Amino acid sequence: MERVWKLWADPRLLERWWGPPNYPATFEEHDLTPGGGVTYYMTGPEGEKYGGWWRVSSVTPPTGLEFTDGFSGPDGKPNPEMPTTSVRLTLTRHDGGTRMELRSAFDTREQMEQLAEMGMVEGMTEAIGQMDALLAG
Repeated sequence: MERVWKLWADPRLLERWWGPPNYPATFEEHDLTPGGGVTYYMTGPEGEKYGGWWRVSSVTPPTGLEFTDGFSGPDGKPNPEMPTTSVRLTLTRHDGGTRMELRSAFDTREQMEQLAEMGMVEGMTEAIGQMDALLAG
């Protein structure tokens, strides 16, 4: 469980899986304390940058993390015109390994649909799919 937690807690490891393989992430700030913040950007195949941020609400190492995830504008500040996602991570021991449960909640159905249309489901599936190789290495 501690190794899976480290994939979230260590920004250099987080960079190796957060975001789809063709949109690697760079974490600039990484403060996993209640009220703390995380800032990052993902770099696309053509060099374009997409900024993001987390506002951490709860941390219980090595089993849980809750945060709000949002988009940043070109200036690095949160973009209020884009939806946010409330994320809850729970890690538990299971069959000799670790079960990771990740829940995303949205303010409205429309915001959920907007993010789905932007490729959030596929992007998170690809991103999380990179974790096994990191844990095996």
